[in-house]
Amino acid sequence: MAVTVKRNIGFSMIDMANVAYYPRIFDLAHHVFEEAWSVMCDVTYPELVNTRRVGFPVVSVSSTFLAPLRYGDTVTATVSIVSVGTSSLGWRYAFNNQDGTVVWRSEQMTVCVDMDSMKKQPIPDDLRPGLAQHLEA
Repeated sequence: MAVTVKRNIGFSMIDMANVAYYPRIFDLAHHVFEEAWSVMCDVTYPELVNTRRVGFPVVSVSSTFLAPLRYGDTVTATVSIVSVGTSSLGWRYAFNNQDGTVVWRSEQMTVCVDMDSMKKQPIPDDLRPGLAQHLEA
């Protein structure tokens, strides 16, 4: 089951061509990633990182830009889990504009790390049930 988040494209996200500057789209994706943790696992990403010292940095990204996002557009962002490994998570993103047009797709792989050593570690057992509930069929 995918997590859905809506966001508006603000002026600060736009480049000289009047479209969302591509790094801002990745930034938006990271905001969606952070919000998904509360929905999926009932824990905030700041709690994971700051208190539990567990992080999930991206180690691989594949993205396709299909249509422009413009100032004032509303993005419906969906994110789901495509794989759960011992220490890795595969994520799938789709961004649609207010007309329902798919504007961006991405698959990203994250790895679970100890935030103090930045060494790979197994995904904590208490997160697995929530992640499994959002695993694509």
